Amino acid sequence: MHRARHGRPGVRRWLGGALAVTSAAALGVTALAAPAQAADVNVAKNAGFEADLANWTCTAGSGAAVSSPVHGGAKALRGTPSGQDNAKCSQTVAVKPNSTYTLSSWVQGGYAYLGASGTGTTDVSTWSPGSSSWQQLTTSFKTGANTTSVTVYTHGWYGQSAYYVDDVSVYGPDGGGGSDPVEIPSVPTGLAVGATTSSSVDLSWTPASTASGYNVYRDGTKVASVTGASTTVTGLAASTSYSFQVSAVNSAGESAKSAAVTAKTAATGGGNPGGGTVPKHALTGYWQNFDNGATVQKLRDVQSQYDIIAVSFADATTTPGQITFNLDPAVGYASVADFKADIAAKHAAGKSVILSVGGEKGSISVNSDASATAFANSAYALMQEYGFDGVDIDLENGLNSTYMTKALRQLSAKAGSKLVLTMAPQTIDMQSTSGEYFKTALNVKDILTVVNMQYYNSGSMLGCDGKVYSQGSVDFLTALACIQLEGGLDPSQVGLGVPASTRGAGSGYVSPTVVNNALDCLTRGTGCGSFKPAKTYPGLRGAMTWSTNWDATAGNAWSNAVGPKVHSLP
Repeated sequence: MHRARHGRPGVRRWLGGALAVTSAAALGVTALAAPAQAADVNVAKNAGFEADLANWTCTAGSGAAVSSPVHGGAKALRGTPSGQDNAKCSQTVAVKPNSTYTLSSWVQGGYAYLGASGTGTTDVSTWSPGSSSWQQLTTSFKTGANTTSVTVYTHGWYGQSAYYVDDVSVYGPDGGGGSDPVEIPSVPTGLAVGATTSSSVDLSWTPASTASGYNVYRDGTKVASVTGASTTVTGLAASTSYSFQVSAVNSAGESAKSAAVTAKTAATGGGNPGGGTVPKHALTGYWQNFDNGATVQKLRDVQSQYDIIAVSFADATTTPGQITFNLDPAVGYASVADFKADIAAKHAAGKSVILSVGGEKGSISVNSDASATAFANSAYALMQEYGFDGVDIDLENGLNSTYMTKALRQLSAKAGSKLVLTMAPQTIDMQSTSGEYFKTALNVKDILTVVNMQYYNSGSMLGCDGKVYSQGSVDFLTALACIQLEGGLDPSQVGLGVPASTRGAGSGYVSPTVVNNALDCLTRGTGCGSFKPAKTYPGLRGAMTWSTNWDATAGNAWSNAVGPKVHSLP
């Protein structure tokens, strides 16, 4: 490892502490009574992760509350390092100045670190090189004369396996934040079914006192965590009965589940995955509405192998969430009408043309009800004006799953079942179903066409087998695709996104042969590297490239090789 590890903890010296207690007790026989001192408390909140990640912040969606293994209670923290992220989870605690605190936690699994920063004196840390059973890490720190808050943290190590943490303690004088509530909230009552569609069910219930949130269970499996006393469960199959329960949570823990209610989804209606004219197996290419040195194209010039053409990119406006489109004169269209005519011609040829939102420099943010509505309204207006079949979500600077889900559902309600909806997350975004991008994809699964993750410009990442894979290999493509395929997406909603040439990305280019081998591995079980999935996915949607322009620059070598392979998949 190239990074220096934190130093090992020193041996604690208990003897001096024991002598000090004995001397104080002896003096107490004759001395006047000292003023009463408040009892020390654990100033960490949600220290046992019973309320999932409440009060904790984890980098890059790397943390999750799990039910096994646990040291105490019903849950523990699992941190999963990946790429350049060490899965750091932290919280800021209130402390008293000039006070001593004992910091401890129980850890298991891979490399695990525990520390405190911002102490005002000497920051501390301790670590474990990994353990198959629970072991306790302990250290202590003293706060400075003006210190009223300290950040405590835990993290793993780059390229190592997941670590587990439970029962964190920051034990010392109350700094004014108090300790966790003593009582777990009561069981929610009044759970009722509201409106249903072919893919969703509305639920509501009576709030529980002292609850900070609620967990929603479908057929015994937790599917959502919400703060209010209602939610809509999405991604359901048509004409299917489901059982639902809810529980209440706060930083003390989780209540028992409520009485169950049953709901059956409608037989028809809702979205149509792979709507529009998208074939069973499809090739997606991004068309550049700018000149960056690649071959400048009009849409009519895009190679016929491409089934979905993503026009890159929409532009932000001064209204949060709202998008617009400005045709760049550099691409050579004589008029906007000429551009629209090219879209119509692609439609006539059986192709879908969508508008991509985001990109590396995209500044569009959907993080409120108002911005969600603005996004949906403006996207639909552009679909009507230009003839776009849908949108591609390529927000590389963060995404809020709650409000993006609302925006896409509003857009779907306007556009109908022919909406083509694609996504192009980065590899880090799809390492865990708890990530915002992955959550969004699952939330809109019933209207989602395909997720073409970008298998490039990436560090090493975990595959679905828990092993670390480096970009640029068939294993990187197949082992990471497996996470999506086993994480809830339908095979028809998974595609492999790669650069069309070495000039198309900073890193991660693979030859068309490698792409085709990965497609064969996932759909037929042949052409695999060291990783071979436990089963095949013949319904895999296909592949994507950045970009049709860089492909043209290289003589369309990528689409000429990968296109026929995609279209001949089982």
